[in-house]
Amino acid sequence: MDLKNLDIYNPDHYVNDVPHEAFATLRKESPVHWHEHPDGGGYWVVSRHEDVVAVSKDFNTFSAQRGFVIVDDLPEDILKQAQGQLLGMDPPNHGPIRRAVVKRFTKKLLAELEPKIRKITTDILDQVDLRFENEELCCEFVDDLAGELPTSVIGSLLGVPSDMWAQLRRWSDFQTSASDPDIGGTEEETQNASLEMGAYGYQLAMERKDGGGDDLISLLINVEIEGHKVTEAEFASLFVQITVAGNETTRGLLAGGMLELIKHPHFYKELESDPSLLPQAIEEMLRWTCPLHYFRRTATCDTEIGGQKIRENDRVVMMYSSANFDETVFTQPMEIDIHRENNPHLGFGYGIHLCLGANLARLETRIFFEEFFKKQGIKLRKRAYQNNSGDTGYYLCFHLPENLDNNTAISKGCLLYTSDAADE
Repeated sequence: MDLKNLDIYNPDHYVNDVPHEAFATLRKESPVHWHEHPDGGGYWVVSRHEDVVAVSKDFNTFSAQRGFVIVDDLPEDILKQAQGQLLGMDPPNHGPIRRAVVKRFTKKLLAELEPKIRKITTDILDQVDLRFENEELCCEFVDDLAGELPTSVIGSLLGVPSDMWAQLRRWSDFQTSASDPDIGGTEEETQNASLEMGAYGYQLAMERKDGGGDDLISLLINVEIEGHKVTEAEFASLFVQITVAGNETTRGLLAGGMLELIKHPHFYKELESDPSLLPQAIEEMLRWTCPLHYFRRTATCDTEIGGQKIRENDRVVMMYSSANFDETVFTQPMEIDIHRENNPHLGFGYGIHLCLGANLARLETRIFFEEFFKKQGIKLRKRAYQNNSGDTGYYLCFHLPENLDNNTAISKGCLLYTSDAADE
């Protein structure tokens, strides 16, 4: 592969899969690689696991705040708003606020939430059952299940009225999937979604200040951080980040994880018969699907990474979706293995900016698959299809008698995922 013509910026190159061949070439030949940016200038692509970890650790040299976390430079007014989010903060501002939030997501507290999350999960699955009972024989997995669960969970934990959950999801989708033709809108619409979501968070904070509630909003807006309570404006930024992160990563993990189980039915059957294997399997799903593809940092001074000189204010992009397949860290990285023991993946990032909802996402995913496997009448049928538009994908079929032929099953099945690469 010619490094001069390599392009890992173009989102079209990620439609079917992570561009593994390109990343493998970078890790071998140019692990800290200068990549041109279509708007001018360029950025450093960090592709090896050890270098990504090193950049993540050194927050003094590699700032999240100076340029935020996306590869594109933001307009000054948008950048200022983004710097109010934990993702866009550097120490010392970052630490106290993060600790206050993390306290609400400890394993002990999440364990106490498990019955609530399990009830939400079973209710969503029951809605699928109801569709079939009413002869509505189609359910889109990514939208109706993988997307519905995290929205419902985070909405419930925050104490947001259920009639606003769909709106939370729309706002979130606009901010994370602007380049997706099925979701994204104009740049103005994307910016407006962030502003509207922040304004709604501000409104909720105002309503629950000193209210004595036990929902997550009430707990966070009334917490003291180094002598002062979180302000409504600070919470508004937190609200955007918690909601967006709580939706996007879990949806990707659930959808990508299920797709891999369908591609590897022996893993599906193994987990179905022994759900105690799920925690380890979920870590492999995280490595393989990589809900976070990258984060950017900006150099605060002249430095170097892996022997490559970096100038102050250079953009540095940590490619988690490359690091998770590093041959020097993972044995047979291009094979998915739900029994993988040594798995230091970076699916949720690394260091002080590790995803706030990482443990919540793990919990939701485990509960979802546990309850999914329990459902009577769910039959796994792996089968590629092609619809009238030419898209291909996989069907996951519910509540269908074994004597149905595959073609009939597909016509009455549950559309899991659409991809031009789904040709097995």
